[in-house]
Amino acid sequence: MKGVTPKDLGYFFPAEWHSHTATWLSWPHKEESWPGKIETIYQPYATFVKLVSEGEFVCINVVNEAMQSVATKHLLAAGVDMAKIKFYLHPTNDAWCRDHGPAFLINPDGKVKKAIIDWGYNAWGDKYPPYDLDDVIPTLIGRALDIPVYHPGIVMEGGSVDFNGNGTILTTTACLLNKNRNPQLSQKEIEGYLYNYYGAARILWLGDGIVGDDTNGHIDDITRFVNEDTVVSVVETDKKDDNYHLLKENIDALHTMRLANGKQLNVVELPMPAPVVYEGQRLPASYANFYIANSVVAVPTYRDKNDEKALSILSSCFPDRRVVGIDSTDIIWGLGSWHCLSQQEPAV
Repeated sequence: MKGVTPKDLGYFFPAEWHSHTATWLSWPHKEESWPGKIETIYQPYATFVKLVSEGEFVCINVVNEAMQSVATKHLLAAGVDMAKIKFYLHPTNDAWCRDHGPAFLINPDGKVKKAIIDWGYNAWGDKYPPYDLDDVIPTLIGRALDIPVYHPGIVMEGGSVDFNGNGTILTTTACLLNKNRNPQLSQKEIEGYLYNYYGAARILWLGDGIVGDDTNGHIDDITRFVNEDTVVSVVETDKKDDNYHLLKENIDALHTMRLANGKQLNVVELPMPAPVVYEGQRLPASYANFYIANSVVAVPTYRDKNDEKALSILSSCFPDRRVVGIDSTDIIWGLGSWHCLSQQEPAV
């Protein structure tokens, strides 16, 4: 089997709107990620779990049984049906399961229909050590579910890539080509890993991410697929805002791009909220960090005049799901929101 890749075996990474078996989370516990504010995040976080669990199981990594007990208390207070929650004693360093969690692949025609990729994880370029516990989470989950795990041997984060489920991946040069991830690899070599481990045929590269994003430009804060042919992409209307030019460049680039099947992208513009600043730091507040669950689309909101506009636009993009805003004013102090915190396990 040496040299055989998941793509060779018929595996691919499905779109987020593909039916889920479950959503995976890692219970937040690192105070340094929400300095002075961690207690304020549990109510909105539990609300997120409640909404997602109405349509699928929610699997939660916890450090120990004491943390499981604390998590249960918060979830019960939010009215969560605990029959839909599964806890796993998988110790973590932090909560960002999109980036350290398992990348689930499927092959509906295969004898083994599901697999996991365990990419290397270095906390966004060694910014927040330690991350040794987070780095092994995908393999622990593969062991718990008794499904095969592939180890490409390079760093890759789930928030840096977005998928249309039909061969096309969106990403950014600012993140994937950053020397703090895989300095030994060229763009072409990184594309080879994306093709072979995600089962893709076309990579679409955008440039920079939004101001305040400590991941060096994750795609899930700027541009997201909402169906095979359509993306939503955030725009800034204030020409004096630091995001204005970089987001305009991304929109202009999207209009020139073609999908793996040769089609032109449909581009829907999504507003940005006004800058969210806390303790003098601009935070990466974006409506693009939504999570597509089986029955709902959970959208971060920021007590902003554009909240309702963003929810209305996303509702038109997801006619088959409820689109629900969850206040992320406290969550975003951790420099991420609902998509960053979650990872889907597709059904097959």
